[in-house]
Amino acid sequence: MAKKYDVIIVGGGPAGIFAALELSQPPGLSVLLIEKGKDIDKRTNLVCGLGGAGAYSDGKLTLTPEVGGRLQDYLGKTETEALIKHVDDIYLRFGAPSKLYGIGDEVNEIRRRASLAGLRLIPVPLRHLGTERCRSVLKTIRDYLISRLELKLEVMASSVITDNGKATGIETEMGERFDCDYLILAPGREGADWLLTEAKRLKLTLYNNPVDVGIRVEVPVAVMEGLTSVLYEAKLEFLSQSFDDRIRTFCMCPAGEVTMETTGGSDPVITVNGHSYANSKSQNTNFALLVSTNFTEPFREPIAYGKYLARLANILSGGVMVQRLGDLMEGHRSTPARIERGIVKPTLRQATPGDLSFVLPYRHLTGLLEMLQAIDKLAPGVAAKHTLLYGVEVKFYSCRPQLSPSLETEVNNMFAAGDGAGVSRGLIQASASGVVAAREILRRRGHNLPAVS
Repeated sequence: MAKKYDVIIVGGGPAGIFAALELSQPPGLSVLLIEKGKDIDKRTNLVCGLGGAGAYSDGKLTLTPEVGGRLQDYLGKTETEALIKHVDDIYLRFGAPSKLYGIGDEVNEIRRRASLAGLRLIPVPLRHLGTERCRSVLKTIRDYLISRLELKLEVMASSVITDNGKATGIETEMGERFDCDYLILAPGREGADWLLTEAKRLKLTLYNNPVDVGIRVEVPVAVMEGLTSVLYEAKLEFLSQSFDDRIRTFCMCPAGEVTMETTGGSDPVITVNGHSYANSKSQNTNFALLVSTNFTEPFREPIAYGKYLARLANILSGGVMVQRLGDLMEGHRSTPARIERGIVKPTLRQATPGDLSFVLPYRHLTGLLEMLQAIDKLAPGVAAKHTLLYGVEVKFYSCRPQLSPSLETEVNNMFAAGDGAGVSRGLIQASASGVVAAREILRRRGHNLPAVS
């Protein structure tokens, strides 16, 4: 006979972990958290395992509803702000640094200068954990939870079990069955394909999110220091002159490193990303430039489109491609010799010199180059010929099932949270979405909602 729990959480990333934290407060509630990857200490996969992709991320806590997800679409701005404050307090309690970037009079001056360059700066109060400290904080949370719930690692959910429109449990890939009264699906970006497959099988209403495609830019630390010393991450938006496409900076990593990651679930591709560490500094700063693309009907496959572009780069380079901006502008590919002669030394040494114009569509590439020229007015040197461009960076924002304000799906007592459900795009809102689902379950069980102690 299958073992029965009050709540089962599928996925051990930030959404699942923070749901577990909330559910662990009242006594007597039986909770099972299953995660298909390894424990934080034993992980080798950057996007799969306890802690989720967040455990190996740059560890930025963006403390505003304006970026990092769409929670305020469900909750409204005021409630989302309160929830972000609650989640931030928990991160602080488990070891996040107290230093806060993106506040003060200097921010307003940078915003003024950005507007003169045709850019919109979104001020973001931000804490930076750093990749290694991010893992440390998540380990501390794991150690707190270990005696308060049942944790099953290297166990993959294969299907959701329902009865008369109500979630009743899950079945694993090994054929085990676990029953529950409430189910939270928080599989992360790595599990987005699985969640999509299950949503289709259960005939849930689905909405496509746009796909973001672009490059990672690498420049000397000094070029961006005037921005990063105040903001840490400059959230800049730009409308391309040629096509009126929205382009934005993402995941700025001062004194960081460019990295490769394998992403895409059951149909993986190699993409580029970036990290910054708390205690290890490079000579370069890197950041992503992403083009947000909304397609018209009958297009319904944004994730397939993003994978297609990533796969082009993989085919041409064997993984990630790198090109000097000067070479791109002059119409020829970069070579190892040209890269070696350049002022900017690549932190991702495995990247293959090549020509990004063979990978990115003309429309995207034109907009990205236009934004580099605009940023150069704000931070001179960004559009220098030695600037390195890596490709491609793709952000797969999962299809969203139709959700209630408490993130309940059309299946009763089944909730969906985090990046894998298309609700969030970062640590804070992923964590907060797990809290939303957990609080609704606690409310239905008649519990009060104490803070984590």
